[in-house]
Amino acid sequence: MTMTTEAVAAEAPILLRRDGGVAVLTLNRPQAANSIDAPLARAFRDAMAGLAGDKSVRALLLQGVGRMFCAGGDLASFAREGGGAARYVEALIADLHAGLEQLFDFHAPVVAAVHGAAAGAGLGLALAADIVVAGEGARFVMAYTRSGLTPDGGTSWALPRVVGLRRALELTFLNPTLSAAEALREGLITEVVDDKAVAGRAANLAQELAAGPTGAYAAARRLMRESIRPEYAAHLRREAEGIVAAFSSPDGLEGVRAFQERRPPVFHGA
Repeated sequence: MTMTTEAVAAEAPILLRRDGGVAVLTLNRPQAANSIDAPLARAFRDAMAGLAGDKSVRALLLQGVGRMFCAGGDLASFAREGGGAARYVEALIADLHAGLEQLFDFHAPVVAAVHGAAAGAGLGLALAADIVVAGEGARFVMAYTRSGLTPDGGTSWALPRVVGLRRALELTFLNPTLSAAEALREGLITEVVDDKAVAGRAANLAQELAAGPTGAYAAARRLMRESIRPEYAAHLRREAEGIVAAFSSPDGLEGVRAFQERRPPVFHGA
């Protein structure tokens, strides 16, 4: 049986559509909690590269389908690579970070709609947005060190700037799961609404921004981000080096195995 164009599009890990001046980028791996594997990272990179040159886009809306926004990296796909996991992750991170750099430099306001959970690199995606609307039931967690890994997705760059160094280290080492109300108090998100209202509220905000003085928005966004810009690209490279090394370490390998075997990991330290 030949799949229709619509069916093929529905299977794509990233869906991209236009709603007037708003570009809507949707993470589309609901069966895997929108976790990031190599195809999704590559599709995200390509989608952002295409959007970056489209000046008719006046606002960008990030969202996910299914039960959560994004569960972070797809550890199951990493584990399937066995001894090649480090190389697999290196290529995946290169694509993800290339997309994030385009998102950081984007010419229009970025709104994220977070429901369910934003974990690991999913939290990084939310932190990369300008305005984040979250449902009351949303949860936020770093999660990396639970599996013996180091942060990626820009999280180790953005988190200390939002919550301060001490709190960022606590969130990274101890991995507490923050409620939407706690995330709002910490400054991780902009607004909390009823779970059923997240998509609509985020879409309305994106449309409101798209109808506004987008030249002024772009200039203001650029000024504010340029004030913290110099380290971003270099920091993403350091994140990539760190997580690739972690996947080659005994604790990283143990963390991924434990995830696959659904048991607590036993770490021995570097």
